[in-house]
Amino acid sequence: MAKPTKRRVQGGRTTPKGGPTRAPKVTEPTPSARYTPPIPRDVKISPIWVPILMFVFLGIGTLVILVNYTGAVWDTSNWVLLGGLGAILAGIVTATQYH
Repeated sequence: MAKPTKRRVQGGRTTPKGGPTRAPKVTEPTPSARYTPPIPRDVKISPIWVPILMFVFLGIGTLVILVNYTGAVWDTSNWVLLGGLGAILAGIVTATQYH
């Protein structure tokens, strides 16, 4: 059985053929626009009030929800639960700012 003949494609390359090119000798690396210098350590450190505020929000939110379920201080209400959940959410948001 004979081999099928190859189809010839009309036209040429759409991109130039890549071959060896002579690059000028560079002693230093060229600066790149994608380089981002590292952030200094003093910028990364959060102030001491950030974790304190985070734990205060989380503690108050948990305490409000527990007191609401026991009914020890005030009448149980969904608005109090929403306030406790809001305080816990504020603690979680504050936790994202801690470095």
